[in-house]
Parts: sequence; C-alpha cells; structure tokens
Amino acid sequence: MLMVRAHRTFSPMPRSDTKTVPIPDRLSVIDPIDDAAGSRLTLAGKLTFHEARAIWDDVRRRIDTLQVNDKIAFDMQAVEAIDGGTMALLVHLRSDLAARGVRADFVNATHDVQELIHLYRGDIKPVRRKRRKPEGTLAQLGRGTLELVLEVKRVLGFFGDTVLATLGLLREPKTGNWKEVLPTIERSGADAIPIVILINFLVGFVMAFQGANQLKQFGANIFVADLVGLSVTRELGPLMTAIILCGRSGAAFAAELGSMKVSEEIDALRTMGFGPIGYLVLPKAMALMIVLPLLTLVGDFVGMLGGMLVGLTSLGLTVSGYVSETQKALSMWDVFSGLVKSVVFALAITLIACQQGFATTGGAEGVGRRTTSSVVSILFTLILIDAGFTAFFHEFHL
Repeated sequence: MLMVRAHRTFSPMPRSDTKTVPIPDRLSVIDPIDDAAGSRLTLAGKLTFHEARAIWDDVRRRIDTLQVNDKIAFDMQAVEAIDGGTMALLVHLRSDLAARGVRADFVNATHDVQELIHLYRGDIKPVRRKRRKPEGTLAQLGRGTLELVLEVKRVLGFFGDTVLATLGLLREPKTGNWKEVLPTIERSGADAIPIVILINFLVGFVMAFQGANQLKQFGANIFVADLVGLSVTRELGPLMTAIILCGRSGAAFAAELGSMKVSEEIDALRTMGFGPIGYLVLPKAMALMIVLPLLTLVGDFVGMLGGMLVGLTSLGLTVSGYVSETQKALSMWDVFSGLVKSVVFALAITLIACQQGFATTGGAEGVGRRTTSSVVSILFTLILIDAGFTAFFHEFHL
C-alpha cells in the first residue's frame, strides 16, 4: 500500500505587512505493497494545488514500474478535501496509465470527493489510444488523386460562376461595383511602377550584355538593338511584368479574399444579396486588365533603354543609330502581340488568385497556404500561356 499524505510544515516567517502563503516542504511517502487485487495507493489529507507538484512527482516516480495488465487503485477514503487542479492531474495520470495498459481506479471516495471525480470524468473508463499507423503509398496516391479531382471541381465551378456573373453584369451594368476599380488600379498599377521599371531595365541591360560579346566577334554590334527590342516587346516585357504583378497583386487578392472567407464576410455579402464574384472579383479583373498592358508598355520602353545603355558604353553605338535600328527591327505587331499576352495574363492572375481566396479554409494557416498556392499556380499558368502564344504565333507566322 502506498500512502501519500500532505503535511503542512511551517517555517518561521519574517514579519511583513504583506500576507504570504505557506507552502509545504515535506511529503510523507510509503512504498506500495502488492496484493492479489493489484497495488493500492492511498491518498490522505487536504490535497490542494500548492502540493500538487510534489504529489505528482512522488506518485509518478512510485508507479513507473507498473507493467501492462497491472492494476492499481487510488484509495481516496482518507482524503479530507481536494481541489480541481489536483484532481485534474490525478485524472491525467490515470489516463497515462491506461495508455500503457495499466488499469487504475479511484475507490472509497467520500460523497464530496466522488462528485469532483465524476466532474473530471475520473470514474469513466479511459479509452486506450490507438497507435497511428503510417499511411501507405497506395493510400497517399488515392488521397492525392481525390484532392486533385475536388480541386478541379472547385476551379470549374468558380469559372462557371464567374461567367454567369459577367453575363449578369453585362445585362445590368448598374449592379457593378465600379467604385472599386480605380482604387485597385492605383494599388496594382501606380504603386507597381517603380519595381516594374527597375526589373525591366535590368532585364534589357543583362540581355544586351549577354549578346554583346557574341555580336562583337562578327562586327554586328548594331544588331544588339534588334535582339533587345524583339525579345523585350514580344516575350520578356509582358512576362516579367506579369510575374511582378503575380507577386504583388495576385498574392494580395488571394490573401484579402481568403481573410474575408475565414471571417465569414463573404457569407455576409451573400446574406445581404450581393453576389461575391460580381462584387469582389470582376472589379479586380477589370482593373488588372487595364493596368497590365500599360505597365507592359512602360516595361518595354525601359527594357530597350537598358539595352541602349550597354550599346553606348560597351559597343560604341550612338543614340540615333540605336533608335534607328530599333525602329527598323520592330513592327506594330511586335508591340501589340505583347499587349495581347498581357491582357490574358491579367485575367489569369485575377481568376486564379480569387479562386484560391474563395477556397480558403482553416483560419490564418489556411490563408497563408492558399496565398502560396495562388502564386505558384499563377506562375505555372503564365509560363504555360506564354508557351501557347509563342507556338500559336509561330504556326501562323505572326
């Protein structure tokens, strides 16, 4: 039999105007004696939260030797009083024993103590926790396939809702949230001009440097203008600008709508009769489809300026010669094809970011997960769309 009795031993306290609570400094513990019914652990005295730490350490140390299928009874007959904190620790200890396969019960408790035991579910048989088995390869493939199918279903459903909302807006233009278009243009367009200028200038600068060494070998320095002009206007200008807006506006759209989704603001819009897609998504799409072509023109211009800087400093070209060669190399279609791409890029950025925002679940963690997923999905889609445009233009000699 193991008896744990809390003895309050008071040491002399210094005189002070403030009250201090005496803490027991000794616990008397008697080793257990096994009998046919198992071990018995007797608790006695007033068990309060001040003694809980010492009781926990001593009792835990004494019962660590118990094996699977052993039994132990917590004899509560001599317990004068016990508070909720100590009772919660004892019930937790009983659950730990059950997880190890040891049966533990509270016995001989007085009426008041028994009520507290029942309140903390100490008289309910603990359920032994099952060991979680690692998920097999086949199960992982099945779960991944199912998640992919559900994600495709959500994307198609969002696309269908967007088409319906667009048709409804065309029938009744007054229902559109037009006042949101200009602020979105400012946030997505005007605020992005510095980073667009810097990135596209460096792209043109680096491309000219890469081609300069090769062109020098053949005395074709002037053709650096052709290289930079065509590459920037047809490919790199629209693509790099779209990637910048993907990181700025796409992530912002996904995070904004995701936060609204988890805080149930989107449900509130539906309750008030506002279509969330027409009210939130379409203004963003319209703003980005206006902004991205304009930013692309700015990117094309500064990209060619970067190439011109290399031509002037490293290839011995003049400003008039570089500009003249650029005019010969470029046609209106070269610039216009980049603008066509930018419009499609803007639509893809908005729809993917907003779809990820509407699919957000799980609070702040879900918002972060969907924001990351939106950026990755948009980047992949942009490259895919650009490759499709390139193949289409090549096939039809455009």
